[in-house]
Amino acid sequence: MMIIGVDYHPSFQAVAFLIEETGECGEQELNHSDGQAEKFYRDLKQRGISVRVGMEATGYSRWFERLLAELGFEVWMGDPAEIKAKRVKKQKYDREDARLLRRLMLENNFPQIWVPSPENRDLRQLLWHRHRLVQMRTRIMNQLQALAMNEGYRWKKKLFSEQGRALLEKLSLALWAGRRRQELLELLDRMNPTIAELTAAVEREARKRPEVLRLMTHPGVGPLTALAYVLIIGTPTRFERGKQIGTYVGMIPCEESSAHKQRLGHISKQGNSLLRFLLVEAAQAAVRIHPDWRRRYKRLAMRRHKNIAKVAMGRKLGVRLYWMWRNGCAYSPSFEFGSYVGQLGTGHGVK
Repeated sequence: MMIIGVDYHPSFQAVAFLIEETGECGEQELNHSDGQAEKFYRDLKQRGISVRVGMEATGYSRWFERLLAELGFEVWMGDPAEIKAKRVKKQKYDREDARLLRRLMLENNFPQIWVPSPENRDLRQLLWHRHRLVQMRTRIMNQLQALAMNEGYRWKKKLFSEQGRALLEKLSLALWAGRRRQELLELLDRMNPTIAELTAAVEREARKRPEVLRLMTHPGVGPLTALAYVLIIGTPTRFERGKQIGTYVGMIPCEESSAHKQRLGHISKQGNSLLRFLLVEAAQAAVRIHPDWRRRYKRLAMRRHKNIAKVAMGRKLGVRLYWMWRNGCAYSPSFEFGSYVGQLGTGHGVK
């Protein structure tokens, strides 16, 4: 078998390889644009050599992963942070990084991570596409609000009702301000049907998955949050404890503690930003509609700050969804905060 450590870049890759049977080793730099990298791996396939490739998790490498899957080569994807921690030398350059990856694979010390399936990745594109379009629509709506407020009208949400839209179109504006209003309204009219279509697609995908439907029984969790949670977490068996969800999503504080002094900073944000955003939004929806979540949120907001309380509730929701998924159970009021000793219908003990 040939072991190949790949230091991947968008335009080229540095490789360090070793053939275990003969001990032959070498290093090479392969360009992507002229097909040099693809030719290198296809030649290995034609020679009948079994190959194992190790590389750091990075972006812009989908075509390379598809090529290796097509050729039937084994791919190990590594955690960049753990790989960096295993670097001893202070010299860092492309070929040295490739040698490090090769050495970790040979020593069976490669920090391999879970890789989602192609179908999973494609569905994530649906979620990201809708998310970005909603952000663009929000910016357009904010600009229209600014135009109305500059003319002395503050209608908030009423601006986008039929009556508010008619009043906005009747405002007497200068030449370029009027053109800006017209083009913003045209963009808004084009984006609303597209977002509605993508939302319907998300709901269809959510209905196909029992685990997503189960998570949707929790207050505040809709098809978008539940589907994103299932796609990004992958499988609950990846985590031994619910607390690891907060670490994986990046919703725990940074820490610089020493000599019995604890110093906590802002949240690490080392994780999927979309899932982090959706958990906080879903937690706020739960706070609005559920009295137990509202009481918990107000208590945290009084002790600390409302922004900290929002993130804390989002993290709590992420852990709650993990246990619902892992245990295969739908939402129950017995999950909520506080003591239920002496109360009937909690689902615990003898009925």
